[in-house]
Amino acid sequence: MAKLGLKIRGLRQRWMISSIGPIIIILVMVAVLAAVSVVSNYYNSARSALTAKAKAGADYFNTYSTDSYGEYYRTATLYAATFEDSDKIELQFLNSAGRIVVSSRGLSAGSAPETAEIAHALESGEIATFSGRDPVTNESIIAVSSPLHFNGSVMGVMRYVTATHQLDRQMMIMVLVIAVALICVVLLIVVSNMIFISNVVEPVAEVTEAAKRISDGSYGIQIPNKYSDEMGELVDNINNMSLKISQGEKMQTEFISSVSHELRTPLTAINGWGETLLADESGDVRQLRRGLGIILKESRRLTNMVEELLEFSKIEDGRFTLQVEEMDLQAEFEDAIFTYRELFRQDGISLEYEEAGELFTQPIIGDPERLKQVFCNVLDNASKHGGSGKRIVTSLHLEDEEYVIRIRDYGPGIPEAELPFVKQKFYKGSSRARGSGIGLAVCDEIISRHGGTFEIDNAEGGGTVVTIHLPIGQESFT
Repeated sequence: MAKLGLKIRGLRQRWMISSIGPIIIILVMVAVLAAVSVVSNYYNSARSALTAKAKAGADYFNTYSTDSYGEYYRTATLYAATFEDSDKIELQFLNSAGRIVVSSRGLSAGSAPETAEIAHALESGEIATFSGRDPVTNESIIAVSSPLHFNGSVMGVMRYVTATHQLDRQMMIMVLVIAVALICVVLLIVVSNMIFISNVVEPVAEVTEAAKRISDGSYGIQIPNKYSDEMGELVDNINNMSLKISQGEKMQTEFISSVSHELRTPLTAINGWGETLLADESGDVRQLRRGLGIILKESRRLTNMVEELLEFSKIEDGRFTLQVEEMDLQAEFEDAIFTYRELFRQDGISLEYEEAGELFTQPIIGDPERLKQVFCNVLDNASKHGGSGKRIVTSLHLEDEEYVIRIRDYGPGIPEAELPFVKQKFYKGSSRARGSGIGLAVCDEIISRHGGTFEIDNAEGGGTVVTIHLPIGQESFT
């Protein structure tokens, strides 16, 4: 049980690693990419908005012509004083040396920001941007510098600066939201998979334990089936397997017991009469003939039983074959009847053959020895189990392109509950007649390999009838 528990835990672990693991990795990668994309978009949007404002402001400022630095200073001071977004953005005017001349906040005049975009704007005459730490204040900022022109040259820079701490806070909140969403999704996946695994693993554990008990010899046990899916089908199959193994074991045990009894009875008779004849010094010829007759009869019974066992072993290990040829079925069937007619007469049983009135000229492809074995076995069974009726009727007819052979006795018949099982191996039912219980199974196998059918039913009016159908022209054998 401990080993089974380790296997089940190993199954859960393999499921988590091979199934949930890749999903979690993909989700983490998607979340990271989403966070990076959101942060990048936010900063790009802020930078684009600031750049648009700087361009618009520079265009507006450049529409006014300035004839001197003093006029430039007055215009810049007036523009800064009327700047509407001074609470969020600082507007600066810098001279050509990169120093602040006017600021919307009035605190940094005369200082030099020393960010790279200022020098780039002064040198190239184009708008330049900067994102990062301010070298002077060490504050995280976004800055956009737009050059101001006078007489075709750059006379200064209009610079917009905004701190990103509020933007960084928003970014942090967005990243946390993505992280929380990711954690919730991962927890949902893990919990749902754990529930699924438990719903699969626990039934597997029960089925595995039951299968182990069956393999240890507890044949016939049944697993309660609480499932309506594939697991339910598996449980049904294992229950059927367990039941069939139990039935097979029971039949095999009964077969061994039956065969042991069947072997013991003729051997006891042979040994007993052998000792009796050896000890008899009277020279009674009738006693001698009677003893030899019993010994011969029991020897034949032993021979038939051994032959049935050999045939059964050939069927089981795949060595059972047919020697097929073109044969006269009517001749083989009549030969079997004539062979048994005298033997049955001695036992007071009448064996009748309904003459067809014509010779069947259509041969079949088959094994004459095997088919004769079937006829003899069925006739022998008819005398054993239906001999009390003192009459056996046989017939051979041609019906719908197949030969139909019927052998009927007038005995007590077969109980209806036993009819479906009489052709199974080792099955003997309630009959007290001697036999190994495999003769009919061998007969059914032989007829099946000839492409025919072997049927056993109770006849109207009492007794049992065996019906054999053999197709004409059958050429495929297994």
